[in-house]
Amino acid sequence: MRVRRSVLTIVAAAGLGYIAYPYVTLCRLGFAVQSADAATLERLVDWYSVREGIKEDLADLPDAAPPAPAGKLPEFGASFVRGITSNVIDRRITPQAIVSASLGPRDEPMANTGVAKMRVGWAFFESPTVFTVDLRASNLSEPIRMEMDFSGGTWQVRRVWLPDQMLRGQPART
Repeated sequence: MRVRRSVLTIVAAAGLGYIAYPYVTLCRLGFAVQSADAATLERLVDWYSVREGIKEDLADLPDAAPPAPAGKLPEFGASFVRGITSNVIDRRITPQAIVSASLGPRDEPMANTGVAKMRVGWAFFESPTVFTVDLRASNLSEPIRMEMDFSGGTWQVRRVWLPDQMLRGQPART
């Protein structure tokens, strides 16, 4: 009976630890942003996957440009613009850029993003290895959705969905 109770206690503690782990990682991520800790951000975020996801989202936006005149090379132009956009994302979506944006005054929007102070609107498990978080900013109508995956014994941000308002570069509502 005593062994059984010990085993149940260990299993319950492990289960609670597993459930708390992504929330602890989320807190670490928040503290890393607030304290401008690029090294911790580097470990907690799969930057390559996040950048690629944002590039996909930008590519999926409906094109507002008028059709190209006959005889022009619209495919070339579109691929050229995608290449430029890809380079901009690669330069701007980095731990150092997040640190730079977080160093500005706390009451003003973050530099170049139009995002004010953020709070967690919702956070929960999608599956045993996927944890989803909705971040709310006072000046955005839609949340920023973040997905963390459990791999190699750690939780890491692998995907971020930015609101269309941010993807299109529209000014934030006040």
